[in-house]
Amino acid sequence: MLLIITLYFIGKTFYQLAHAYDKGRWQYAIVGIVVFYVGQFIGGLSIGFAAVYFGYQIEEINALALGLLALPFGGLAVWLLYRNLKKRWSDLSSVSSKDAFNEQIIDDDLTQ
Repeated sequence: MLLIITLYFIGKTFYQLAHAYDKGRWQYAIVGIVVFYVGQFIGGLSIGFAAVYFGYQIEEINALALGLLALPFGGLAVWLLYRNLKKRWSDLSSVSSKDAFNEQIIDDDLTQ
C-alpha cells in the first residue's frame, strides 16, 4: 500500500511539472515512475554486488530488507530527474521569453 501511495505522488509531481512547462503530462508521469523502479533495480544490484564483494551470502539477505534498502536509490533517481528537467525547462522558457521580448522590440522598431 505504501508503494502505491509513493508511486501516486511521484506521478503527480511529474504530471504537475510537465503541465507547468506545457510538456506531455502523462508521459512524464509514467517516466517518473519508471525511473523510480530503475533506480530501485540499480540500487538492489549495487547492494547485492557489495554483499558478495564483502563476503556475505546473498541467500542470507532478506528480500524485504533488500527492497527497503533499495528504496532510497529510487528516490534519488527520481529527485535527480526532477531537478534536471525543471532546470532544463526553466532555462528554455527563460530563453524563449527573452527571444519573444526581443522580437517584439524589433517589430516595434520596424513599424515606426
